[in-house]
Amino acid sequence: MAKLRTRNHKVVLARSAGGDTGISIILINLGLFMFLPMWYILIQSLKPLDELWMFPPRFYVISPTFKNFRDLFTLMNISWVPFSRYIFNTLLTSVAGTFGHLLLASMASYALAKIKFPGREGMFQIVQLSLMFNSTVTAITSFILMANLHWLDTYWALIVPAWCSSLGLYLMKQFMDTNVNDSVLESARLDGAGEFRTFWIIAMPMVKPAWLTLIIYSFQGLWNAGASMYIYSEQYKSLNYAIGQITAGGIKRAGASAAAQVIMMLVPILVFVVSQSNIIETMGSSGMKD
Repeated sequence: MAKLRTRNHKVVLARSAGGDTGISIILINLGLFMFLPMWYILIQSLKPLDELWMFPPRFYVISPTFKNFRDLFTLMNISWVPFSRYIFNTLLTSVAGTFGHLLLASMASYALAKIKFPGREGMFQIVQLSLMFNSTVTAITSFILMANLHWLDTYWALIVPAWCSSLGLYLMKQFMDTNVNDSVLESARLDGAGEFRTFWIIAMPMVKPAWLTLIIYSFQGLWNAGASMYIYSEQYKSLNYAIGQITAGGIKRAGASAAAQVIMMLVPILVFVVSQSNIIETMGSSGMKD
């Protein structure tokens, strides 16, 4: 009978050391394969123009240079709006949109999952149905709504739609159903905790993997958002849109375009790296028993 091996006094799966080695090799190879595109973009941003067009493409640089980054910032500084304004616009919409999305999705999912009231099943079915329609299908109705609210060409037109994403609500509701124990909530209520305190102190820590995942998904989507049909003034446009306009100058701006891609890639990666350890930790310890 196979014996369970232990590491630091913790029982682990009963598989051989060769199996662990094989799995590790596979995971390392998969990790390198997924890292390869990011490495290639980084290398491209450090290549001089003559190396950018070498064929076949090389995953290393012979004469590294930061000229591409200098060219990018030179182009940004001669634009109509200061470069810092584009950064501010993108940070504001990304942070405000992500925070509002997380808060509203969490509160609504808690109500749908843990508070019994008439019509909650029908409401959740509407949420599920809304997942079938992407932004292109609802573009005309969304534009009419923004126009009637007088939000065209304002930050509200970028932030508020992010709050109403049904995917975040669906994700949080599913986690609330499976990871938040009803008996724990009932104990908190019996101890005198109000509904909002029960939600914030008890339920939210139990679904930490879900809202960390939601933060990554929402922030990445808002950060990488390009042109918006609601925005016309240059001072409200995003960094991604501004960089796209500047680097659309053809071959001579290929180096600046590579540098811009690196800048746009760094912030979402940083957010993911900061949250990744918490997601892995809570995924492994989120199970509960009655």
